[in-house]
Amino acid sequence: MPTYQIYGLGAALVDTEIEVTDLDLKDLRIDKGVMTLVDEARQAQLIRTLSKHVAASKRASGGSAANSIIAASYFGAKTFYSCRVANDENGKFYLNDLAEAGVSYYEKNGEPSGTTGKCLVFITPDAERTMNTFLGISETLSVDDIDEQALAESEWAYIEGYLVTSATGRPAAIKLRELAEAKGVKTALSLSDPAIVNFFKDGLVEMIGDGVDMLFCNEAEALQYTGCDTVETAAEALKQCAKAFAITQGAKGALLFDGEQFITVAAHKVTPVDTNGAGDMFAGAFLYGLTNNMSFQQAGDLASKAASVVVSQFGPRLRPEQHKELLG
Repeated sequence: MPTYQIYGLGAALVDTEIEVTDLDLKDLRIDKGVMTLVDEARQAQLIRTLSKHVAASKRASGGSAANSIIAASYFGAKTFYSCRVANDENGKFYLNDLAEAGVSYYEKNGEPSGTTGKCLVFITPDAERTMNTFLGISETLSVDDIDEQALAESEWAYIEGYLVTSATGRPAAIKLRELAEAKGVKTALSLSDPAIVNFFKDGLVEMIGDGVDMLFCNEAEALQYTGCDTVETAAEALKQCAKAFAITQGAKGALLFDGEQFITVAAHKVTPVDTNGAGDMFAGAFLYGLTNNMSFQQAGDLASKAASVVVSQFGPRLRPEQHKELLG
């Protein structure tokens, strides 16, 4: 029996969510609906400009893979996370938040001096999320941040696609996949964001290598990655790089491939408030399901339900008790 069901590798970012209008985004020259990397000075300028908005915001530990790992942990999975935070106030907050969620982490990940990464998440009235990210010390995430013993004792290794933007993070992601393959640990990867696929596709191809056991993406990312015009043709193309996959389609539900057949998952109708973290929640809930004897259909249904709840409230995470409610 593995010590951990899911080992995650990704950025460690302290999220601050801010409610804004489309006009605010336009005035601040922020591209809507995607993740944009910014430097610390730009982020500080945005916080100053939106100071009245920030007063009502909330701080939470984030990062795409972290959101997924924390979700899986709250559902009941045994999880481990490798990241890099600095020995600063945000770094201590981040690691404490992981521990409170029941996530084990590599002790060395919090030693370096520097600045812990931060992400401003702008939420517009249509519930769309737009991110401006200062990676801070997360940009230097490297192979040194992998705990090989914890990985060897895991059932799945989960990698976030955002690592492709980092000169050291991309080799770390590749190394983790190779180590996992050598140790018989299943591999999963998320494509993360349409803009990431658009600008860093070659790097993602390198991270995926000969193929992963499970790929997570949304419809836009699937089309972008495969160069196809329809979800159906994109799904056929994805078979070349993943044994199984999940394509989330928002209000249309999701399309799964379990290695043999396609499975459709219905969406749960809700009034969206904040789409931040929907894909992360889907992946975390889905991997929890797979590691707890659920079929693809059952795991997909749980993931779809969990994602619908997370978009109906602010923030990329559910409250601890909400996970238990979803499991019935």
